Amino acid sequence: MKDILDLARYPLDREGSPEWHRLVDASKAALAANGMFNLEAFLRPGVAERAVAEVRPVMDANSHVHKRMHNIYFKPSIPELAPDHPALRKVETISHTVCADQIANSTVLSIYEYEPLVRFLAATMDKPNLYVMQDPLARANVMGYRAGEALNWHFDRSEFTTTLLLQAPEIGGDFEYRTDLRSDSDPNYDGVAKLLEGRDPEAKILRIKAGTLNVFRGKNTAHRVTTVEGNRERMIAVFSYYERPGVMFSAEERVGFYGRAA
Repeated sequence: MKDILDLARYPLDREGSPEWHRLVDASKAALAANGMFNLEAFLRPGVAERAVAEVRPVMDANSHVHKRMHNIYFKPSIPELAPDHPALRKVETISHTVCADQIANSTVLSIYEYEPLVRFLAATMDKPNLYVMQDPLARANVMGYRAGEALNWHFDRSEFTTTLLLQAPEIGGDFEYRTDLRSDSDPNYDGVAKLLEGRDPEAKILRIKAGTLNVFRGKNTAHRVTTVEGNRERMIAVFSYYERPGVMFSAEERVGFYGRAA
């Protein structure tokens, strides 16, 4: 793994060492302050390009095209809101997905399954343990966004999301977010409407470089990937970890996300 990750800068393989604890503490502080942390140049030089080359044939020929109109909640309705409430404004998401079973023995999967990474993420989240997902499709995905495509405004279902940017586009494809737009006790529908109308001054844009690992709390922080422009697509790996072992999607969930059950 030393040929893939910059373990000199990010000592995941030295769990318990002073350097490891400093990295964990800095990551936890960033999470508390910003709802995320970023490990820039997490990949060694040339590794992101190699990972893209491994995924490219599948992405071009056999990726699942996911195109849908949705609201920020990915729900057909919210009982307490009128159907025309501005918080339910429809937006469009278009992406191309490669599943884990399509990239066996890839660089992406070797990083996803790297136990020191899993233990490090658990430490940053104050979790006793985290586990890789067992679902053969969903455990790790690579998402592609081409010219005119975007991942639009939404909240995540999970507490946190781990991504690794493999390729940045020429223009666009930026990560835009609004920290703590809602809370578990306050849905803040008027604030959501303000964001969707482009009137929230607290919305921020993060331009991530290829090779950056991003860990993000997105349950109550609204976020999107802005529209990609140019000939180079945005390509990002999405890693799914859980607090219990053996997590699988249902057949219905697989069909909904990937267009196939197996």
